[in-house]
Amino acid sequence: MKRPWKLSAKLGAVGGTLLLVALASIGLTLWVTWQLEGGAAAVNEAGRMRMQTWRMAQTLAAGERAQLAGQLAQFDASVALLAQGDPARPLFVPRDRASAQAFAELRAHWSALEPRWAAAVPPAPAEAARQAEAFVAAIDAFVSAIEHRFARWTAVLQVFQFALLALAIAAAVALLYAAYLFVFDPLARLQAALACVEGGDLGARVDVGTRDEFGALAAGFNRMATTLQGLYHNLEAKVADRTERLQAERERVAALYEASAFVGRAEGRERLAQGFARQMRRVARADAAAVRLVDETSRRYMLAGSDCLPLALVRREHCVDAGACLCGRPAGEARTSVIPIARAEQGVRCVEEGFEQLIAVPVRLHERTLGEVDLLYRTPTPLGEEDRTLLDALASHLAGALESRRAAALEREAAVAAERGLLARELHDSIAQGLAFLKIQVQLLRDAVARAEPARIERALGELDAGVKESTADVRELLIHFRTRTNTEDIVPALATTLSKFEHQSGLASHLEVRGEGLPLPADAQVQVLHVVQEALSNVRKHAGASAVWVTLERGPALRVRVRDDGCGFAPDAAAPDETHVGLRIMRERAARIGAAVQVASRPGAGTEVTLALAAREAAAA
Repeated sequence: MKRPWKLSAKLGAVGGTLLLVALASIGLTLWVTWQLEGGAAAVNEAGRMRMQTWRMAQTLAAGERAQLAGQLAQFDASVALLAQGDPARPLFVPRDRASAQAFAELRAHWSALEPRWAAAVPPAPAEAARQAEAFVAAIDAFVSAIEHRFARWTAVLQVFQFALLALAIAAAVALLYAAYLFVFDPLARLQAALACVEGGDLGARVDVGTRDEFGALAAGFNRMATTLQGLYHNLEAKVADRTERLQAERERVAALYEASAFVGRAEGRERLAQGFARQMRRVARADAAAVRLVDETSRRYMLAGSDCLPLALVRREHCVDAGACLCGRPAGEARTSVIPIARAEQGVRCVEEGFEQLIAVPVRLHERTLGEVDLLYRTPTPLGEEDRTLLDALASHLAGALESRRAAALEREAAVAAERGLLARELHDSIAQGLAFLKIQVQLLRDAVARAEPARIERALGELDAGVKESTADVRELLIHFRTRTNTEDIVPALATTLSKFEHQSGLASHLEVRGEGLPLPADAQVQVLHVVQEALSNVRKHAGASAVWVTLERGPALRVRVRDDGCGFAPDAAAPDETHVGLRIMRERAARIGAAVQVASRPGAGTEVTLALAAREAAAA
């Protein structure tokens, strides 16, 4: 097969041909011009020879022999120049027959005339003039031959010039025609086809008449138009498919949001499992759904909730061993799986209820299997990758909700245990000690009654009465402590209320002083501060023997509370562990819960000062 001519090759061939013709014409013109210049120079030299001839004739007539020899030598040089030509410039005798013959006759005539003029006895002046006139006639014949040749070359040059003009016009026409044929016409057809496509006519095509670049472009345009036509025809189907996919994606996102909202507001594990089974069945378009949770002790799957599950299955498969049935996969096989239920399979109770397919979705959290969601279908349903991802995401929401409820239950249990431990310590440090004292006094009373000692009996009764009153006061104080709540935004009103109760119960004068400004404490930290203050006031009432008490609150970047009395005081380092030291230990424990510290300053006879300091970082964090 012949290779197709490309557009560049076609334009190059046309341009190259025109260039070669132009170069040939220019070369021929230059050659003719050279010939004309050489002949013109020869004519000039012949005219010079004519002048030299007349000058030599005049010299002969004057009889100047010395000057005649120089003129003869100069004339010989001119003849030799015409015979040989001048390589430095275009000067030569035309090579046509007439010019060559005329020059040969001229040389022969000179060869015969020169010896006569150079002889010792020159011819007479009249004879010399006649001879010079004859020789000038030979020179004129030679010039006429050259001029005749000039006329022919001039005619040829004019023909070449007219030919060049015609060539230029033809080249311009040829180039325009080639441009129209190879460029403008294909481009116009492409533009027309583009206008049709732009107007909506996708059936427009371009005739591919050549195999050059425009032919390839036309073929590409036809393929593009065919593709656009196919896309346009399939656009409605593709838009409908994309709309359906977006709708499915929106439903998946809505299902995730709904599941997140549901697990956040569901109360109780049973309601959570029941509602989640209903949501999973609706999202997966299943005929029935069941949520089974793993008993981590026995590794058995317990039915926690179901939706549209037959009552017979609910009763018979309320508890399933791991791996004993299609439901309840072992932990090592816990992955979202599509399980076909064969009717010939024995021991599968789902078959009896008309189910043919099971999709098991594990409920996992941090490599722990918390349960499984079972989706039952009466007709086989394919599970796509997007549906699998959605089911796994929903199951992870359920796992997170179950784990958060378990963590909340553990937190509540820990809080209850901590509260019970606090209550036990409070009872042990106050009521238990008072009851132990009363027990001792009862034993002393029995001994005194047995020995019939009225004084000891009266003293023991007094101690019992004082002990009962003290225990009653301790119980009342504990009740006040346990009921303490701070519903105000500032600690100052709570301290004022506490001091008012203390003053009413003990009869001691109390003073509250507040210094500085600061942010309010959180409720839990404020409760602990009030408990420490109450414990310090309780110690003042029990042991200080004071007449007044002062409470100073310093607020700012750090919080500081001071409780000072004017009682008997004590030596903290020398005193033996007693109820006072027990109260200090309780205050330090309470302060440690909020990151604070308790310091005690006291001297016998100089009262006691208890300081609670809460660092700036803890106060700001609160």
